[in-house]
Amino acid sequence: MARINDVGGTQGFGAIDTTDDTEPFHADWEARVVGLYNTLRAQGIFNTNEFRDAIESMPPADYLATSYYERWFLAICSLLERKGVIEPGELDG
Repeated sequence: MARINDVGGTQGFGAIDTTDDTEPFHADWEARVVGLYNTLRAQGIFNTNEFRDAIESMPPADYLATSYYERWFLAICSLLERKGVIEPGELDG
């Protein structure tokens, strides 16, 4: 079964932007999300495959409406809830 991230051959997504972007992050919070990911993964809270699956399992509308690092953050939050590190809804503001 194809997930929303698997759009190979799908029409309507427009051309791929291939300009060389030398900035790894466009906002400070993006770097913090990567740091959070690296820390939690190193502590064994989740592994790379679980993280990838959490991103790929996002509801299609959410996946398409979020940026790259927003997906990372939402996947981390989902995994922390699934693993019992935080209570469901604890991060809801």
